Amino acid sequence: MKKYIPLLKNTLLFSGVGEDEISAMLSCLQARSGTYGKGEYVLRQGEHIGDIMVLVSGKLHVQCDDYWGNRSIISVIGVGEMFGESYAAPESGAVVNDVLAVEESVVMFFDIKRIITVCSSACRFHSLVVQNLFYALSEHNRKLIQKLGFMSRRTTREKLIAYLSEEAKRHNSSEFTIPFNRQQLADYLSVDRSAMSGELCRMRDDGMVEFERSRFRLL
Repeated sequence: MKKYIPLLKNTLLFSGVGEDEISAMLSCLQARSGTYGKGEYVLRQGEHIGDIMVLVSGKLHVQCDDYWGNRSIISVIGVGEMFGESYAAPESGAVVNDVLAVEESVVMFFDIKRIITVCSSACRFHSLVVQNLFYALSEHNRKLIQKLGFMSRRTTREKLIAYLSEEAKRHNSSEFTIPFNRQQLADYLSVDRSAMSGELCRMRDDGMVEFERSRFRLL
């Protein structure tokens, strides 16, 4: 696990904590790791968890399937990002979405109670991690509000424009690669894939966008 310490140092959870301090805290936080192949579930709906997780390799999707198998992608988890913090509160209930590895992934687990209960030595670095956890919850809520903004648009075109505009701002460029294939993008925006593909072609014909697979250029 120590090979991931340089990566952990750059995560939101351990922001401001040195590598030596992170190394010392791994045991205190009962850190462990798990490896998941493509298509394996990290978490399933209905599970109860006692850990906060950080993805140190690969890519994950937070998703929800209804009774008939229709899928909605809630969010994408990239390397260095934290998840599971929404269940940090006591009696927070079971996990409401699945977390699926979309490529081979490695996840690190940190005991929630060990994080939110400052150790007897009350070291500054542990207190800083608790503070960072609060900031991470705020960031998580911001992303959910952002997605609600996409979902509130009435038409498929409006949803595409809102999403692609936000990606251009995030990359600070009119050219960027999105983290979805066509079906995944449709699942993320909760639209029909065929209708979305047709709308993208119309947007291209209207001179709004150019694209090839997951690569886009806004005009």
